[in-house]
Amino acid sequence: MIWYIGRRLLQMIPVFLGATLLIYVMAFYAGGDPIQAIMGDKPLSPAVQDQLRSQYNLDKPLIVQWLIYVGKVVRGDFGVGFNGRPIIEQIRDAFPVTFRLAIIAVVFETVLGIVAGVISGLKKGTWIDTTLLMVSLLVIAVPTFVIGFVAQFTLGVKLGVVPVNVGRDASLQNLLLPGFVLGVVSFAYVLRLTRTSITEVATADHVRTATAKGLSRTGVISKHIMRNSLIPVVTFIGADLGSLMGGAIVTERIFNIHGIGSVLYQAINKSESPVIVSVVTIMVMIFLLTNLIVDLLYAVLDPRIRHAK
Repeated sequence: MIWYIGRRLLQMIPVFLGATLLIYVMAFYAGGDPIQAIMGDKPLSPAVQDQLRSQYNLDKPLIVQWLIYVGKVVRGDFGVGFNGRPIIEQIRDAFPVTFRLAIIAVVFETVLGIVAGVISGLKKGTWIDTTLLMVSLLVIAVPTFVIGFVAQFTLGVKLGVVPVNVGRDASLQNLLLPGFVLGVVSFAYVLRLTRTSITEVATADHVRTATAKGLSRTGVISKHIMRNSLIPVVTFIGADLGSLMGGAIVTERIFNIHGIGSVLYQAINKSESPVIVSVVTIMVMIFLLTNLIVDLLYAVLDPRIRHAK
């Protein structure tokens, strides 16, 4: 078990370094000179340009710039934005909102997606299975921003049961609808993935053997079908948490939520390269952390990993 965790941690290091290098290059140099980008058409004296380049290490070779940035990130220093405000303060104010939003979306897609997927898999070929598959296909086909605007107009404007704009009052109650919108597409994927796993495992030899030995239907489902079917589902959900935090930018814009997505959107509009790099780097770290947790869950669900030497 310990060697398994250690190997996963070692695999994360080159992934983190490679991802941060790509992010750094694209954020600072994809649009040309970052110093000129923040000024636009405004004139900027050569002395001020040199000062800004020196402040953000842009006067050094690219690989040196990146190494300095990674060294600061490891120490928890994300630097200062072009507006002079520490980036960690912007992230600290916005991150809890987006994290709560993503957790609501994950809980929604996990609970409802797995329950609906199990029902669909066990009722394969029935009208229940067909209806659930049609609903999931419809959800996947409709873009998230369309679902968001429809839910906002119907429940917020017409019925008035939820606030149209969340604003800075990002309470749990106000985030329920945005969390539903954020996780509804992932719910459809979890449903279909769970159904596929259930139907495959239900016909496996060990399931037929357990049934032949007289184990009850409930025991077969809980001990033999569910546990083996959840491995690919857990993989998807773990990876999806990082994706949801990155994809929250659309949902946060629809409901006017002041989270990480809003910070990233404003940074892109203002060409705030340091903020863009820091926010995306944090998302990469969250993605790697969730994948490590998923790997640990593998050891719980799969005894072959837990007892491997």
